[in-house]
Amino acid sequence: MKNSGLESGMFIDSDEDVENDQHKYLNDGNDSDCSNYSNENHSMRKPSNFNMAWPQSYRQSIDLYGSVPSPNIGFLGTTSLSRLGSSFISSSLTKRQTLEILQPEKKPLLQPTEEEQLRHTLLPSQLSRKSSIRKDPSKVSHEVHIPGQCTFGQAVLNGINALCGIGILSTPYAVKEGGWVGLSILLLYALFSYYTGLLLRYCLDSSPGLETYPDIGQAAFGTIGRVIISIILYMELYACCIEYIIVESDNLSTLFPNAHITLGGIEVNAHILFAILTALALLPTVWLRDLRILSYISACGVIATVLVVVCLIWVCLVDKAAIDHSQGTTTLNLATFPVAMGLYGYCYAGHAVFPNLYTAMANRNQFPGVLLVCFAICTSLYCAVAVVGYSAFGEGIHSQFTLNMPQHLVAAKIAVWTTVVNPFTKYALSLSPVAMCLEELIPPNHPSFNIYSKLIRTALVLSTLAVGLSVPFFGLVMSLTGSLLTMFVSLILPAACFLSIRSGRISSFQVALCVTIIIVGVVSSCFGSYSSLAEIIEKLFG
Repeated sequence: MKNSGLESGMFIDSDEDVENDQHKYLNDGNDSDCSNYSNENHSMRKPSNFNMAWPQSYRQSIDLYGSVPSPNIGFLGTTSLSRLGSSFISSSLTKRQTLEILQPEKKPLLQPTEEEQLRHTLLPSQLSRKSSIRKDPSKVSHEVHIPGQCTFGQAVLNGINALCGIGILSTPYAVKEGGWVGLSILLLYALFSYYTGLLLRYCLDSSPGLETYPDIGQAAFGTIGRVIISIILYMELYACCIEYIIVESDNLSTLFPNAHITLGGIEVNAHILFAILTALALLPTVWLRDLRILSYISACGVIATVLVVVCLIWVCLVDKAAIDHSQGTTTLNLATFPVAMGLYGYCYAGHAVFPNLYTAMANRNQFPGVLLVCFAICTSLYCAVAVVGYSAFGEGIHSQFTLNMPQHLVAAKIAVWTTVVNPFTKYALSLSPVAMCLEELIPPNHPSFNIYSKLIRTALVLSTLAVGLSVPFFGLVMSLTGSLLTMFVSLILPAACFLSIRSGRISSFQVALCVTIIIVGVVSSCFGSYSSLAEIIEKLFG
């Protein structure tokens, strides 16, 4: 197969006949609906040694968190958009279907034990379209069944829902911390994150049985790689839950600033009161064993994000609220520039979901196009909010732009209430993967399993409350999370895994590009983490 110099320099091509055969398989059922939750289709997945190690619950929990079933979206499922994504980097990457997937005789990188082989002998093959074994739904309480039938539009919606979250609230604050020049960092991270998203897809195709991010870590660095990557991913989700507590506390206290309560002579102000009430309200949702209802509701997260953006633009450009411009804006702020780097990095914390999104697609050739559309839309929203918010509020911008919006305006009230409601649909979905990985340490047949499960989930909720009250700095906590965790998840680890898995079979250009991404990620992580921690310590003890 002939390709241009750029294409052959960035990705390895496969034989044409393998490509055509696999393309035929991947397009089988392309017109099906992603929301077909049949146990029969889901059980077609082939168990492998990759999902026998801890955490075994990662796949099903992240399916709930990121692969939200959604209605058909025909206007996004166009052939032209798919081709655009394929030509953006390399047509060979989009069309490439690797030889390894089609070779049943190829063995996994780590061989399962005899006991594990016997345990899974009767389970169906990954490539079989029908299954003779059905799961008992009562025994798989959390599992969302995504049988690989998501269309282009559905995948785009899920990708945007994973990428564009509460990070958008802080983009004007990030401009304040880094200056207008800092927006170039946002664009750089967008390009690098898009590319590393494609690298994750390439890693998944490198060996049969790879389905999730931890699987990729195991294929690249063995069991220790799987464990380390899993811990980082779970820490990122846990930090996101802390941010939800802080968001609720800040915005509700803005709506009801005079709310307070006195307990035993101790007065509890609005911030603390609403943080506690939020945790109590969220606790029952975390106890739920079946979160599919919340996963459907959280699909509205994309609508909520767009609504908040529209409200900001309306307040600033249509209502033309009386905003103090006396403090002006800054072109470059070197002192707090690393904090801005962490905030911008957090905006692209969606790589934990990308492998699940890829394996859920009916036509996986369209995955690069899906990522391209997702990153283009999300980056456009981030830039629009950053420019409008910082231009309107200047150096007086808060870490969440909703706190700056005049509360007497209808659009401002809509934005704040939308921001308040949204975390209630996502908190449990974000915390459940963490809880489920801890529940794996409990023997499944233990008579007190349900009691221990509720204790674990309650402890996690209370711990997020405690951290949120101890460090109630939304922007700084987000910057620390983006620097310390997201840089690894989105930049460093995908490039490192790709280099490890494809070692000796990639061009020098690919190696140089991956090494550059790793260096940028490490430098951003070090400087961003140090600056964020320094500011947090200064605010707490200064």
